[in-house]
Amino acid sequence: MPPRNRSNPLALAVLICLAERPMHPYEAATTLRQRGKQFSVRLNYGSLYAVVESLERRGLIEAIGAQREGRLPERTVYGVTQAGLVEAHDWLSDLLSTPVKEYPAFEAALSFLPALPPEHAAALLDERAGRLQLEIVQAQAIREMVQKQGLPRLFWVEAEFAATLRVAELDYVRKLARDIRAGTLEGADWWRRVHEGGDTVVPQAWEWPVTEGEEI
Repeated sequence: MPPRNRSNPLALAVLICLAERPMHPYEAATTLRQRGKQFSVRLNYGSLYAVVESLERRGLIEAIGAQREGRLPERTVYGVTQAGLVEAHDWLSDLLSTPVKEYPAFEAALSFLPALPPEHAAALLDERAGRLQLEIVQAQAIREMVQKQGLPRLFWVEAEFAATLRVAELDYVRKLARDIRAGTLEGADWWRRVHEGGDTVVPQAWEWPVTEGEEI
């Protein structure tokens, strides 16, 4: 059994493309872009060829021939192996069934929120909310266009999921900004005190004040 290496969803995308039919890497990338998968999977040609080499080394795909179009250089055509089909099935099953800890940039920013003055943080959240609102409007327009073209929902559920997350994030961001301004966010008084000198970054490593004898 080939060793598992499931850190890059682009590898799964390549396996699924080649499960449809053999193709060369550039054709696989073109197919993914035509289907809008670059919005769900980070796709660039440099990493694509590294992924193809890795999949071939692990025995999940194999070269089955070459193809030349006009004056373009000859391109190797790959097909998925039986081991590749099994890996694609198992990998996709795991992704659908098992939540994993991810590390979104916004979550990281929220974890360091006290490093900025409350008013500044609230203003930045307002700015984010405006951008989220624009993204939601654009996503809705694309969704309406896709529906008019008759593309079944099955083929754009990832876009639907992304839009749902954006709506939830927008609601959260707006509420957080309101709570900061109203001073109702627990810990807000301490937060304001550490920035009373006008610092834009917390002057010392912040620690929530714990009373003597209190355990966390």
